[in-house]
Amino acid sequence: MTQKIKDIIQRSISVKEQVLQDEPLIDNLNTLVEKITHTFKQGGKVLFCGNGGSAADAQHLAAEFSGRFYTDRDPLPSEALHCNTSYLTAVANDYGYDFVYSRLLKGMAKAGDILVGLSTSGNSTNIINAFEMAREMGVITAGFTGSTGGKMAGLCDILINVPSNDTPRIQESHIMLGHIACELVESNLFQP
Repeated sequence: MTQKIKDIIQRSISVKEQVLQDEPLIDNLNTLVEKITHTFKQGGKVLFCGNGGSAADAQHLAAEFSGRFYTDRDPLPSEALHCNTSYLTAVANDYGYDFVYSRLLKGMAKAGDILVGLSTSGNSTNIINAFEMAREMGVITAGFTGSTGGKMAGLCDILINVPSNDTPRIQESHIMLGHIACELVESNLFQP
């Protein structure tokens, strides 16, 4: 069992080493940090969406902005779109689960806001529909995906595609990269 644990840790490290060497991914993360910083400076908001474990990561990252990361500072306008369960269950029941994010985005976002979608496959229909709505509205789209980016790749203004097809390893990298973005945005906005 000890060796299995070490093997899993090593697989996680290997994916992160690939991320470290992926210059386009690093450049895209830097672009995302700049866009989020600008959006917050302009009074805009950053919204997140995902399914399952990616929904938990979306909520986690939104809380880093709306709460705090390192700095004791004012909250930043950020939310995960799945947190209102009454809305989620009503729209899923009345319109279908594929529309839970696009419908709420239409009511909450404005041009210049950012929508971050987390999907290890890049093929989550509800996120794809939200990205299509975002395009119509002038909302910037950033996708956190696995290696290919899936169907989301063509809808992302900024694509953070982790070089892996292993769902847990992708999600571990998503939270690492999301934390980096939160730390750098917070530093840009609140540290001299």
